[in-house]
Amino acid sequence: MHLSSSSSRPAKNLLSIFFRARAFSGTTENPNLFSLLHQSPNAKHLRHLHAHLLRTSYYSNVVLSSKLVLAYSKLDHLFPNSLAVFWHMPYRNIFSWNIIIGEFSRSGFASKSIGLFLRMWRETSVRPDDFTLPLVLRAFSASREAKLGDLIHVLCLKLGFGSSLFVSSALVVMYVDMGKISCARKLFDDMPVRDSVLYTAMFGGYVQQGEAILGFALFREMVYSRFSLDSVVMVSLLMACGQLGALKHGKSVHGWCIRRCSCLGLNLGNAITDMYVKCSKLAYAHKQFVNMPKRDVISWSSLILGYGLDGNVVMSIKLFDEMIQEGIEPNTVTFLGVLSACAHGGLVEKSLLYLRQMQEYKIVPELKHYASVADCMSRAGLLEEAEKFMEEMPVEPDEAVMGAVLSGCKVYGNVEVGERVARKLIQLDSGKAGYYVTLAGLYSATSRFDEAESLRQWMKEKQISKVPGRSSI
Repeated sequence: MHLSSSSSRPAKNLLSIFFRARAFSGTTENPNLFSLLHQSPNAKHLRHLHAHLLRTSYYSNVVLSSKLVLAYSKLDHLFPNSLAVFWHMPYRNIFSWNIIIGEFSRSGFASKSIGLFLRMWRETSVRPDDFTLPLVLRAFSASREAKLGDLIHVLCLKLGFGSSLFVSSALVVMYVDMGKISCARKLFDDMPVRDSVLYTAMFGGYVQQGEAILGFALFREMVYSRFSLDSVVMVSLLMACGQLGALKHGKSVHGWCIRRCSCLGLNLGNAITDMYVKCSKLAYAHKQFVNMPKRDVISWSSLILGYGLDGNVVMSIKLFDEMIQEGIEPNTVTFLGVLSACAHGGLVEKSLLYLRQMQEYKIVPELKHYASVADCMSRAGLLEEAEKFMEEMPVEPDEAVMGAVLSGCKVYGNVEVGERVARKLIQLDSGKAGYYVTLAGLYSATSRFDEAESLRQWMKEKQISKVPGRSSI
């Protein structure tokens, strides 16, 4: 392969000069090998250096051979080159183990990274340091193995790394990623020193778990501690504002981002759009969406779902069609948006079309997608069809699906379907008064007053009563 690109010339020249100098001097000194490994522009150059290391004594140099492992990985040759070089190294120390474990973790091979760590622990005398453990903890975070995460936490304590900022921070992030927010907070509170990265991870964890109020309390603590705020913190802050419907605070954060951030990145732009969607300010969300220089499936899906849940059928479907025309593949949220729009508009045929289209994109429909279709049929008055659709669903229908059909029965006065669906709902939760009340209302709406009164009397005897509504204002 001939190298003609300008980026490859410096490394090619260095390689040529290096071998000429070595031939001229007749020495085995190699002061430039480390930099050559670092600057290799492609696998061909790297293989030349690899061959040279094998022909000389430099292959036994653990730093150079470890750098060779890293260089192959950086050129996307983790399999098989990096791993092969690693296992053929004459000598491996914690530095070389950290490189291979870290590269597998960084490349998304969490299980392989964990396997390498366990092999190092069981089969060698090399012990992990406070650089190894954060790499392994990151792999455990990606694997979502909660039990194994607890075990590695115990190991960190036994090895005496409980006071290490690096290890403790990695443990907090691991527990946050696993959704074990209380474990993460306990570790966080016990740490004598905390940095902005740790605060950001903890704050983001609260928001991801839907604990926006606790997240705000931690954010205030972060501000009082005078830690710098960056775009990552702002993304979590916007998500918290959206969860609480705090439009005023959300606008303030948006203004801060405009003033402090030279360019609103994709993640930040998506967070602003989503915040306005959740605060039911779709005009603001759409304006932010239009002004974004770059948009991805998250950008489109957020707005499509917002319009769909708001009942703006035309706009939701229009945006979906535009997204497909731009070559962006929809995800589960996108389809939930258009299916919600179809439900509001009673577009049964279109909802079934979108459900089939999900399979074309190899997306497995979830219960909420089936619920939207059942709701669409119910709103359109196709109650027998909705009941049949519910029975033929590949997943077991829940209260939301059956509740949507039951509500449709009440609107259209279909007692037969309503009774059958109500019985199934009562079997799921016999103590929930709402289903009995809906069924009694259905009887009353169809002038079957005796049956309605009989059902209400039975509820009194069984002491089943509806909890009165109340306002939080």
